[in-house]
Amino acid sequence: MTRILAIARAEALVLRRNRWLLTIILIMVAFSLALSFAGSAPTGTLGVDMLTVSITSMTTLAVYLIPLLALLISFDSIAGEADRGALGLLLSYPASRGQILLGKALAHLMALTVACLAGFGLSGLLAAALDGVSTESVMALARLLATSVILGAVFIALGYLISALAGSSAAAAGMAAALWLFFVVLYDLALLAGVVLDGDGMFTLHIFPWVMTANPADAFRLWNFAGSDGVAIAAGMAGVADSLPAWAAPASLLFWPVFGFFAARFAFRRLEP
Repeated sequence: MTRILAIARAEALVLRRNRWLLTIILIMVAFSLALSFAGSAPTGTLGVDMLTVSITSMTTLAVYLIPLLALLISFDSIAGEADRGALGLLLSYPASRGQILLGKALAHLMALTVACLAGFGLSGLLAAALDGVSTESVMALARLLATSVILGAVFIALGYLISALAGSSAAAAGMAAALWLFFVVLYDLALLAGVVLDGDGMFTLHIFPWVMTANPADAFRLWNFAGSDGVAIAAGMAGVADSLPAWAAPASLLFWPVFGFFAARFAFRRLEP
């Protein structure tokens, strides 16, 4: 555990020195505040408080922004060390490759957690101060914060995987962009095309919900929308939760970071400096 914490501390110093921590905090705060207040107009029409509408906007924001930020801080974690000629020195430390990945993951996850707390927390506090809160909306905000950290862990682990496979920082950057595009944009477009072509057939009614939940970004969205009636109404997705068991979205989102980490560890073990 001491070795993991030592690597996490060194990685945290790199994040602070490169101003990555400050950058992702500013991005989260700016986008959260802008979307929360720009999307709060239908509050009275829907009969929900401003915090609930803000959570709906922040959930949509998180689907796009959290995977992007997680990949940006993790894609060169291994390839970058190799490019700088520091991988051999890193592997000479008295720590296994799994412990090295865990230390880096701890630092990166802490940075992302701080950014989520700053962005979502500040937007939530302002919305609550302007329009009050309910117990349900507070629970929805806590759920959004927790699931955002898990979603970040998914793409941090996948960032390590492509970093170990890419061979260079430039190739890892290209693979990170392709990975984000696939999970956040192209996957849903392909599913939408399938639904349009199938109409009310077997794919739309029985297969589509499960395939959608297999994507960690969609699982994150479903978990948050299904967990609160107010958020689901504000998002226009009331009834989505009825198409799947309650455990489906949490199980998918919790599976991906574990799978990504072990896949990254396997790829890292095969890499020679």
